[in-house]
Amino acid sequence: MLAYKIFRTSEFEAFCRDGRSLGAPVDLADGYIHLSTAAQVPGTLAKHFAGQAGLQLLAVDTAKLDVLKWEASRGGDLFPHLYRELREADVLWSREIHSGPAGHVTGDLS
Repeated sequence: MLAYKIFRTSEFEAFCRDGRSLGAPVDLADGYIHLSTAAQVPGTLAKHFAGQAGLQLLAVDTAKLDVLKWEASRGGDLFPHLYRELREADVLWSREIHSGPAGHVTGDLS
């Protein structure tokens, strides 16, 4: 199963430069990296990234992540939380998230 991390431009650039990341400020504050399933990505974008441009979507294979916990969050839905740094080797692909008239456009998340 794939899970997704959304980074702002500066966070993505730091990830590319360093080959690893402890996440965005919210991740650092909470002590884990917030990930989303494909079904959760639109809600995550709407709640935490509304009106923001320059976003990157990173896909990771949850089967390859150690220290991954599924925990209840928004609406009681289970979200994947990574309790270690995100590493370049974890990422299967990344791409820019475009903004359209109706909000963010992610395209096919497979």
